[in-house]
Amino acid sequence: QVQLVESGGGLVQPGGSLRLSCAASGIIFSIYAMGWYRQAPGKQRELVAGITSGGNTNYADSVKGRFTISRDNAKNTVYLEMNSLKPEDTAVYYCKATGVLYTTYWGQGTQVTVSS
Repeated sequence: QVQLVESGGGLVQPGGSLRLSCAASGIIFSIYAMGWYRQAPGKQRELVAGITSGGNTNYADSVKGRFTISRDNAKNTVYLEMNSLKPEDTAVYYCKATGVLYTTYWGQGTQVTVSS
């Protein structure tokens, strides 16, 4: 069975940092594109960052220069390093895996709260 398990969320002050992790099982991780999405209360879920099986990355304009997505295929894990966090980054962050013919799996999410 496929599982994506996010971890690393929590409460952080503005300007602080967090690193999110998403551990995958049940898929051939190395051939899947991976992404991080977030959903704030009352808002649509949005793409934060993506990374292809070949290591190419893309970011939402709102996080460019602050967030970094990476993957470790040996650990079946994708990461999101978040720096210079702002209150508007507060959301539930979800991990997504996309494979052949748009086969898609989602994690359950991890809460990130940026507040003083």
